[in-house]
Amino acid sequence: MSASARGAGEASARGRIRSVPVSRPSGTQEPPPRRRARPRTLSFVAEPVVRIPDAKVALSTASVYPESTATAFEIAARLGYDGIEVMVWTDPVSQDIEALRRLSDYHQIPVLAIHAPCLLVTQRVWSTDPWVKLQRARAAAEKLDASTVVVHPPFRWQRQYARDFVTGIWRMANETDVRFAVENMYPWRYRDREMLAYAPDWDVTKDDYRHFTIDLSHSSTARADALQMVDRMGDRLGHVHLADGNGSNKDEHLVPGRGNQPCAALLERLALSGFDGHVVIEVNTRRAMSSAEREADLAEALAFTRLHLASAVRLAGS
Repeated sequence: MSASARGAGEASARGRIRSVPVSRPSGTQEPPPRRRARPRTLSFVAEPVVRIPDAKVALSTASVYPESTATAFEIAARLGYDGIEVMVWTDPVSQDIEALRRLSDYHQIPVLAIHAPCLLVTQRVWSTDPWVKLQRARAAAEKLDASTVVVHPPFRWQRQYARDFVTGIWRMANETDVRFAVENMYPWRYRDREMLAYAPDWDVTKDDYRHFTIDLSHSSTARADALQMVDRMGDRLGHVHLADGNGSNKDEHLVPGRGNQPCAALLERLALSGFDGHVVIEVNTRRAMSSAEREADLAEALAFTRLHLASAVRLAGS
């Protein structure tokens, strides 16, 4: 046997001998007893528990433009959205309560909110009288079991409407269980010039409303701190339009996560606060080269929202 093999065998044997109990010869002294170890104190480590608020994630029908309102219901159902916010605009289906009900029933997607026709392109939709527009929006919400009507502050040139807007919104809110959630807007800019297009103010937190909508694309265009605005809204925040932006003069409505707005931070804050309103994906997909690309953008927006609309909180003793 070679020396190396013999050495390996001896090492192996030594290892085996140490692992075998050896009987003590008679008359030898017993070793002193081992000191008993102090008992360990058990400590309970708080484990993270994911808490998800009751808020539902909806798709705005504006997110599929230039495709139709009906297409929005189809996409929302296929991707797993919780509901729809109907942007009432020039698409006749968006103005037709019975057509919306049929779409909702067919796709099993509830209408969670109605966005009143407040845009420049919808000045003649549902009347030219802005109060009639809001009355019809409320009626649509009530008939479709939607909880919220989203409304913009008036344009500055709608002088009488603007003058009565705050008290008028309170009056309408007192007549129904539907929330009238007034949405933050932004100054209009062209090069170095700024125009205040909304009255009483584009920053709706400067006035007293029962409920607010925060729109992060609008806060981006306004170059306002969205989280500070949410702080000012407090528990009157009733509705969220989730979109991103990079501070452009134009209202961008990017997919969440593609700009510099605190989309994730806002969603995590909503989870911690137990927010019970709706989070609506309202993004611009007009540049999508195909229906598949548009749907991929809307799937990404939904995944982002569901990921961040949960909070890992530590509960003591859990």
